[in-house]
Amino acid sequence: MAELERETVKPSFWDDKERAGKIASEVAELNEEIGLFEHLTKEMIDLIQLNELAVTEEDVKLSREVETEYGKTLKDYNEVEKRSLFSGEFDKNDAVVSLHPGAGGLESQDWAEMLLRMYLRWADKKKFKVDINDYQPDEEAGIKSVMFTVHGPYAFGLLEAEKGVHRLVRISPFDQAKRRHTSFVSVDAIPLIEVRKEIEIKPEDLRIDTYRSSGAGGQHVNVTDSAVRIVHLPTGVTVQCQNERSQLKNKQTAMKILKARLFDRMRKEQEKKIEELRGQREDIAFGSQIRSYVFHPYRMVKDHRTDIEIGDADRVINGDIDEFIDAYLRKVKR
Repeated sequence: MAELERETVKPSFWDDKERAGKIASEVAELNEEIGLFEHLTKEMIDLIQLNELAVTEEDVKLSREVETEYGKTLKDYNEVEKRSLFSGEFDKNDAVVSLHPGAGGLESQDWAEMLLRMYLRWADKKKFKVDINDYQPDEEAGIKSVMFTVHGPYAFGLLEAEKGVHRLVRISPFDQAKRRHTSFVSVDAIPLIEVRKEIEIKPEDLRIDTYRSSGAGGQHVNVTDSAVRIVHLPTGVTVQCQNERSQLKNKQTAMKILKARLFDRMRKEQEKKIEELRGQREDIAFGSQIRSYVFHPYRMVKDHRTDIEIGDADRVINGDIDEFIDAYLRKVKR
């Protein structure tokens, strides 16, 4: 830390703006983590002293205050502990999340829209910013697919826990016979990666199309061809963006996401080669169905990787998913 700070005061520090920006960002993040640790240490010392006073004075009211403050301190401690689990190279990055309904038509499409609403409410509670990059609604109900970017501290580290198939069991609102249906939606998350030297995209390898945006529910629909679709011809990777009114901004956002997808593709290819060299493992990992949301005949949400169950399904679907994410992080990353 001290060495990095010495770098920032050198007269030549800003000669290389890209390097300087990275160092300044790293120093800011380290200072934030140090500040959190110092704040937590002070809270714990104050709490110990307050508890000693309550015991000595046999003060019931003060003891209750200690219990209340202990709950707050424990919450802060859990937050600091959780940050220590983020050891991945891109855990601190923003996240690009995609939802894709499985077979089942309207049922799965409606379930995808419910999940989108769940993640938007979760992000709002954490004061994260969300950009809807591509939204493909169905004419009857639900969404055919959606891609959105979550901007916030450790967004990818958190949302990586949501990758997999999410299963819903309920009485279908689209079935006149009121039968029980099972729906599936695939959730994917990749880190949003800034321009990297190893990701070089040649202009001749791109096909860029523009088209008219389709707003959610007919709201704020653009009447100009501002939406952008970029196809990377060598790989077939396609990215669409329509959340901005400016075609230029949509293109810039789409290029960022394209780079992230190509980098993720490259990373997966490297991991595949490593796995081939390592040989087949006995424990391949978790199944594709990571979580079940049951609304009938009882109401419960269960994560199959951690066995965490929450009986209040409405609370979960309204964005309260941190318990699942925390349990996953502690099981997989500890």
